[in-house]
Amino acid sequence: MVEWPTPRRIATLSVHTSPLEQPGTGDAGGMNVYIVEVSKRLARLGVEVEIFTRATRSELPPVVEMAPGVTVRHVTAGPYEGLAKEDLPSQLCAFANGVLRAEAAHPPGRYDLIHSHYWLSGQVGWLARERWGVPHVHTAHTLAKVKNRWLAAGDRPEPKARVIGEEQVIAESDRLVANTHFEFQDLVSCYDASPSRTAVVQPGVDLDRFRPGPSARARLGLPPADKIVAFVGRIQPLKAPDVLISALPFMTDPAVTVVICGGPSGSGLDRPTALIELAASLGVSDRVLFLPPQTGDDLAALYRSADVVAVPSYSESFGLVALEAQACGTPVVAAAVGGLVTAVRDGVSGMLVDGHDPRDWARALDSLLAAPRHLAALAEGAAAHAAGFSWDRTAEGLLRIYRAAVLEHRAMIAARLEAYAW
Repeated sequence: MVEWPTPRRIATLSVHTSPLEQPGTGDAGGMNVYIVEVSKRLARLGVEVEIFTRATRSELPPVVEMAPGVTVRHVTAGPYEGLAKEDLPSQLCAFANGVLRAEAAHPPGRYDLIHSHYWLSGQVGWLARERWGVPHVHTAHTLAKVKNRWLAAGDRPEPKARVIGEEQVIAESDRLVANTHFEFQDLVSCYDASPSRTAVVQPGVDLDRFRPGPSARARLGLPPADKIVAFVGRIQPLKAPDVLISALPFMTDPAVTVVICGGPSGSGLDRPTALIELAASLGVSDRVLFLPPQTGDDLAALYRSADVVAVPSYSESFGLVALEAQACGTPVVAAAVGGLVTAVRDGVSGMLVDGHDPRDWARALDSLLAAPRHLAALAEGAAAHAAGFSWDRTAEGLLRIYRAAVLEHRAMIAARLEAYAW
């Protein structure tokens, strides 16, 4: 009988964004939530997790305990502030040096496995794998070739250097984790990933926090009587919040408010007031409300206070916002792209829209907001659909992959030693 070894301690790499940062602005988003939730649950399963991320402020302590069994290590690599994600490849050597030094301060064999998130971390994981002699598991979260295929108008394409970097990481990783079967297919067809080394593990949702409950419009400062369409996420062309504002003039119901909750990120930093200017140019400024990123219970309250949550992204590897909203019993209208096709059950928990034409979005939103019985049925379907996802299930799926990777790596070492002995 084969014994499946459970790793004692893993090194999680998240170069460009810290799990301690607030999602919804800068480079912090669904990946941050993923790392936080999975790490806590892996620790409960007996796997210690050490997360390496780049220090972005001088006052940050070198090591922070995020949760029992989970620590965050801040690695100095480049200037603390003012360094864009596009500039980080030049600091990967410094970051890798910090990771290797942290391991060297302990007896050999401190880590049983490396799990890297996003291609920048994958480059570091590739090096650490060779130095430490442990398996390397990689989750891309987003892929340059896919993003460039569905690029928003006026948005900057991902550079060739990222494409090459992703190809290298995908070729050299022991295991690849895809969020959905669609991402699995993209990895295989666009990057020649080995199907046998690639597995699907769907993200989850915190079902204790995100659950149906009462509206909190007064506390959040939302219009008490209007129908509310909420957008939650980073403000950048990829996420397409402009589609919702542009849809307002085409909607038949004048008592609809679009709530934009988030902060500028990526190429959205080039014009942080672009959405305000767009609303003014269309004459709908009084129907658009901007909120800063919300945390914890306030975010759940926003989902519950909306009639519909809209996710009009051009590309999403999964779409955690859609899942969180549905867990709160709020139907989701989402673009029929990437992981959103999995996160939203069309006609059961929400509606999928082909394309990004504001007229199509206006029709879709009108059709739901004008049909309260249908909206109520979708609300029930949304909560039921989201109940099938949990971070516990995600962590258990990752643990199976970790065990297989460790077992295969040990078998490879044993075979090499046996061959050397002969």
